[in-house]
Amino acid sequence: MGNTFKTAFLLTLLTLLLMFIGRAFGGQNGMILALIFAAVMNFVSYFYSDKIALAMYRAQPVTREELPRAYAAVERLTQKIGLPMPKIYVIPTDSPNAFATGRNPQHASVAVTQGILQLLTDEELEGVLAHELGHVNNRDILISSVTATIAGAITMLASMGRWAMIFGGFERDDRGDRGGGLAALFMLIVAPIAATLIQLAVSRSREYQADATGAHFTGNPYALASALQKLDAYSRRVPMAATPSTAHLFIIQPLLGMNFGNLFSTHPPIAKRIERLTGRPAEFTQ
Repeated sequence: MGNTFKTAFLLTLLTLLLMFIGRAFGGQNGMILALIFAAVMNFVSYFYSDKIALAMYRAQPVTREELPRAYAAVERLTQKIGLPMPKIYVIPTDSPNAFATGRNPQHASVAVTQGILQLLTDEELEGVLAHELGHVNNRDILISSVTATIAGAITMLASMGRWAMIFGGFERDDRGDRGGGLAALFMLIVAPIAATLIQLAVSRSREYQADATGAHFTGNPYALASALQKLDAYSRRVPMAATPSTAHLFIIQPLLGMNFGNLFSTHPPIAKRIERLTGRPAEFTQ
């Protein structure tokens, strides 16, 4: 329940930040305009993000005959929890990873890499697939779309405010308003960073939630913990390059070129996830 509350709290925080920035720079109309524009962009992304993500990683649809292990596990899980059977895809890369996408359980797709199929045992693979179905069951694509919309609107408003300040100039500076101008400029820089940090915190919270949901589905948290440990070790050796816009989809964070530590991470540290699953500290250093 903690993660659900945390997500709701963070979304409220984002909305308040949007209202605050909107009132300060765009007024009521500017805020509504930015929100509508961001919503339209993310509406398209919400309906087509699955196709975009699958195409981006050259994911190929597979039949039951081609991938009996994954099919058997997903069928067993979906029947147990009452979800429709998602489409199954394979990504042609040796880097072990997986993701789920689709705007609701009726339009869900689960993609696994060739590397993950070679690396994990049947129990571990089932743990990973249960985590992905946890995302589907928890409507995480919808939550991340809403978060992206509000964060996008904040960034857009801040951008509009910066341009307005550049072209409007600091005309009032000579009348002693320099402090106000600097405060406004500071806020315009800080607001998008704050929005991004909140967005990433929502993403991390949803990962913990999917871990817990997946472990509940299988009744075997140790299998998922073992899978995460293996995935973390092997993905460092065979990293998977991904775009920042899709990084949050994967079960473990793919390589994004630069790592700014946990604050700017889309995923919680693997050691913390394992500790939450098993109730014991992870037996490796992160």
